[in-house]
Amino acid sequence: MSKSTVKVLPRYLLAEMSLMRTLGYMLLFNLLLVASSYIEMPLPFSPVPITAQSIAVLACGLFLGPVRGMATVMAYLLEGGLGLPVFAGGASGIVRIFGPTGGYLIGFVPAAGMVGYLSEQLRSITYGKLTAVLLVGKIMIFVPGLIMLSLFVPKGSLLAMGLYPFIPGIIVKIAVTATALTGYKRIRQSL
Repeated sequence: MSKSTVKVLPRYLLAEMSLMRTLGYMLLFNLLLVASSYIEMPLPFSPVPITAQSIAVLACGLFLGPVRGMATVMAYLLEGGLGLPVFAGGASGIVRIFGPTGGYLIGFVPAAGMVGYLSEQLRSITYGKLTAVLLVGKIMIFVPGLIMLSLFVPKGSLLAMGLYPFIPGIIVKIAVTATALTGYKRIRQSL
């Protein structure tokens, strides 16, 4: 591989790209992450809203790979920390990163990295394997999310505020994403 190209996407999607094209994809996924944060459904009983952010984070890892996926998510967190309205519902500021929902935001970084790493290790793409990879990513978001949230809500209501309301969405998001990507793989192979 020459110095002018870098491996960006997992090998089953694309092989090599130029640095400018790589940065273009990173910008595209950063914008996808920002747009997904505006798809929000506040929960009246919880400080944690339902958003489309987590699926965009996992897509960063799947399509950009571990390093570039994490870098894209870190850029997103930096943008929000510096005051750009990129967090859920247009929120911003460093306070969000250290507030009740901050653990979920922080969990985005290792989730993108792990999903990217695991997807690169797959020799073949199946619905079951993608489902497992995406589930690992979701767990990596929810563990730090629940830890941080536990500092702000009563212990007895932690799971009711930070996990249980999200389980149906987790199932649907993982199923739709795994179905779409395995379908994409089949279409791409038939071309």
